[in-house]
Amino acid sequence: METAIIKIGNSKGLRLSKTILEKYNIKDKVEIILEEGQIILKPIETPRNNWESAFKKMNAEGDDELLIESVFNDENFEEWN
Repeated sequence: METAIIKIGNSKGLRLSKTILEKYNIKDKVEIILEEGQIILKPIETPRNNWESAFKKMNAEGDDELLIESVFNDENFEEWN
């Protein structure tokens, strides 16, 4: 597929058709990957999508314990007053 580079203010950009946007589920942002003479556009999924259900599953399986001790175990908070 060939497409023209268009002027957008002081910059230039690509115009993607509605068909491409829908087919590849592109919403507001894409990741640009520069690789061996190619430019790859990759749709960005919603950050932290499904984290809530993953955390609930971790908790149910007992896999949500701290990996390091609390950094405040040996602190004297009275000094902060």
